[in-house]
Amino acid sequence: MDDSNIKIDGDGSPPQQGYASRLLELQRREWWTWGVSVLVMLVLTGGIASLAFPTILGEGVALWKSGVFQAVAGLLFLILIFGCYLTYEKFLINRLRMEIAERQLHYAQWRNLALVDPLTGLYNRRFMERTLKAEIGRALRKHYDLTVVLLDLNKFKEINDRHGHPAGDQVLKEFGHHLCTVIREADTAARLGGDEFMLILPECNGSQLPAMLRRLTPINVELSGQNVPIRFAIGWAEYRRGQEPEELLAEADRALYADKEARGRPAPAEMTI
Repeated sequence: MDDSNIKIDGDGSPPQQGYASRLLELQRREWWTWGVSVLVMLVLTGGIASLAFPTILGEGVALWKSGVFQAVAGLLFLILIFGCYLTYEKFLINRLRMEIAERQLHYAQWRNLALVDPLTGLYNRRFMERTLKAEIGRALRKHYDLTVVLLDLNKFKEINDRHGHPAGDQVLKEFGHHLCTVIREADTAARLGGDEFMLILPECNGSQLPAMLRRLTPINVELSGQNVPIRFAIGWAEYRRGQEPEELLAEADRALYADKEARGRPAPAEMTI
């Protein structure tokens, strides 16, 4: 499976629970369909038997010696054997299906632990490094633009020192959710670690980036009864043919550092690029 196509819910919760519930619902519907089918077969067989009874009684012989009765009884026995066989096969298929589903769920859970930041629900650095290489390959093959954006929260250490680490975690969660609300479906957001975040924007160049940055406005988070503004620095780099992923990230990191160092510049989200 290509991990670059994996999508995580905005709240960080994986979709395995919904998949399991749909699988159980499918099983219930299959059992209901199977039961109705068996019932219809029995009713049809009973109808055939009822039509044969006048002939059996008209033969004037013992019931079990009647050829018609023996034929109907044989038909009922074959239907019973066939129904038992179908039931047995259905149990085996359902058990195999559940085993496969459980393995898939366990794989997805371990995959999420390895590729998803548990605090924000965004992807982590490992996933982004793999995704960036894949997106560079696609950009080369399809000749489209690719932009990488790095973000760093301002004065995050002060928030932790003043309000405590749980408050800092809340800031990271809300900022991660904010990122998910402004990016496109094709874009990828990640938390690299600490208060550093990253965006991969396929089919986006420097002239298109300001439109996205205008949506990426600073946010306010209520901490200890106070409305605390959360600001951030931004650095970005547009991919150039022949660049290695490390070079592209280094260029974006230099731009981020320059933005953090700039003193008289307006708030990063209000910049004109």
